[in-house]
Amino acid sequence: MDPRSEVLLRQPEYFQGSVLLVGLPADELLNELPDAHGWCWHAGDQAVLDARFAGRVQFGVDIPERAFDTAVVFLPKSKELSDYVLKAVAARLPGADVFLVGEKKGGIEGASKQLIPFGKPRKLDSARHCQLWQVTVENAPAAPVLHELAQHYELPLAEGPLKVVSLPGVFSHGRLDRGSALLLEHLDKLPSGHVLDFGCGAGVLGAAVKRRYPHNNVTLLDVDAFATASSRLTLAANGLEGEVITGNGIDAAPMGLNTILSNPPFHVGVHTDYHATENLLQKAVKHLKSGGELRIVANSFLRYQPLIEEHFGACSVKAEGQGFRIYSAKRR
Repeated sequence: MDPRSEVLLRQPEYFQGSVLLVGLPADELLNELPDAHGWCWHAGDQAVLDARFAGRVQFGVDIPERAFDTAVVFLPKSKELSDYVLKAVAARLPGADVFLVGEKKGGIEGASKQLIPFGKPRKLDSARHCQLWQVTVENAPAAPVLHELAQHYELPLAEGPLKVVSLPGVFSHGRLDRGSALLLEHLDKLPSGHVLDFGCGAGVLGAAVKRRYPHNNVTLLDVDAFATASSRLTLAANGLEGEVITGNGIDAAPMGLNTILSNPPFHVGVHTDYHATENLLQKAVKHLKSGGELRIVANSFLRYQPLIEEHFGACSVKAEGQGFRIYSAKRR
């Protein structure tokens, strides 16, 4: 059981009736709270929860429409995303109790201040290196409109400016990160055909490739529903077409690809997690056609080259700078 869930279950009297669990972990909490339902935006967690609790968890960027007596928000990593989901919940539950739970090292103490606009928050519990906070919604906010919270910026590319639309919670929200900037400078001589932008975030790489190589089919894949929603907005803002998939890692990607591009993630929440990237490097070759290329950018300290060579046979460093390297490998 996730320690955040254990803290909730120490206070069962607060979670009677219909409870909405927002951003819940993929554990057995729903089994302990039979009248609870979840709202999830992580495709991997959703798959696990669906297998155990079919029909009890809604997936996506919008709060479920059904009525609830109370809600628990599991603190997201992003302050902007926390702000969005807390306002969405408080707007739906005027006069009711809303709870916020999170790990101490995840910033729950400071995040509790985000409850102040709704009422007077109080700490209910501190255990398992977590804290549980509660507020009665005395000042219900207007329901937030997600697309109005998007940040917009432009990238000056050779083909013309590329408009990027970034929603709360998306990696490098509202700005271009250094790794993607380096990879954008080295999109030359990509194999023609079907291109996958793995871990697409706001869709920068996929949109840039489609702009430069319009004859290519482009698929954008991310585990996070806010990321894929952003990618759709970015494509639309530039009049570009592409397939966007919300799925759990490379296993959700099409087969027969000509190119896989990625600035792969290695952080999940407050914990370092390399699983999605290692899974990509191990299985990418199976998703590529003969002669297809994997081209990724990663922090220089990450030892990805030996892992790529283990599965591709050869891997070259195409470029490096500002603490990042671009690795290239082709399926034989």
